[in-house]
Amino acid sequence: MGHGKILLTGATGHLGANLLRRLLADGEEVRVLVRPGRDNGALAGLDVERVEGDLRDRGSVFQAMRGCDRIHHCAALVSTIHGNAAHRREVFDTNVLGTRHVLDAALELGVDKVVVSGSLSATGYEGDRPSHEAMPFYPFDRHLPYGFTKHLVEHHCLQAHADGLNVVVATSCAIVGPHDYVPSRIGQVLVDYAHGRLRAYIPGGFEFVSARDMAEGHVLAMQAGRSGQKYIFSTAYSSVDDLLGLFGEVTGKPKPRLRLPPPVMAAMAEVADRTWFRVFPNRPRRFTPAAVRLLRMRRRADHGKAREELGFRPTSLRDAVRDAYEDFVRRGFIRPR
Repeated sequence: MGHGKILLTGATGHLGANLLRRLLADGEEVRVLVRPGRDNGALAGLDVERVEGDLRDRGSVFQAMRGCDRIHHCAALVSTIHGNAAHRREVFDTNVLGTRHVLDAALELGVDKVVVSGSLSATGYEGDRPSHEAMPFYPFDRHLPYGFTKHLVEHHCLQAHADGLNVVVATSCAIVGPHDYVPSRIGQVLVDYAHGRLRAYIPGGFEFVSARDMAEGHVLAMQAGRSGQKYIFSTAYSSVDDLLGLFGEVTGKPKPRLRLPPPVMAAMAEVADRTWFRVFPNRPRRFTPAAVRLLRMRRRADHGKAREELGFRPTSLRDAVRDAYEDFVRRGFIRPR
């Protein structure tokens, strides 16, 4: 594999911002594809080549890729809502067509290897068993458009692999950690918790991955991942109660007293989805039916394949929460006591 320039997409996102810093620390020469007019505070002060373009524009993707021998494709439109037809089209065009443009350009330009960010939402789930790479995605569940698009992304990666491209999928769980510039859904919960704005929560749980571990996963997948394969990267499963306990440790604030019963919250979210949010379908919100359902599933993930094949060794969720908090404080998102 060559050691020339790397193209990174999604460098202003949570994963991309952490991966960019990891690549630069490793001494890599990195070019980033950024959308025109985007707030690129995530890139401030970094020695990185920037090219403007849009994943949905095939020509600009080809132009950005010229002269690069490896690609980390992290860009995606993350959405936790169904939205209206225009919103769904934007999610599809960005995630599926954008990835197709990246894969097509990589094939045509003779790129050595591509690592594409995947999502646990595109991996199968069977009862209480931890999800692993071989579990089939069941399309008849109540998936969000985002999950469907990430499933289609994997399909197109396999297609490109069959056409001769060296491509690997690095599957992420819910990311926790620093350099969260948007911020992410979990990052916003931490900010709200720190300022006493999180009045209530619902019990449940999910599999989390530290931003540092996910960046490491991308690097390991580039170094040793087998083409046509996907690898799940996770740090630890955590219940909502335990995660808020970690938030309490770093912020010094008590956990919200109101612990809402999941069935009640699920019913309220369904009613809101059919009334208020039918009028405002694209408005972001904390508790969607999908979010409540996901927490109630208490879904776990198995990173054994990444551990055995790539030497992946997860770090600590507690450290990831502390790193996220300290970075939010440094950037003024959180005002400590």
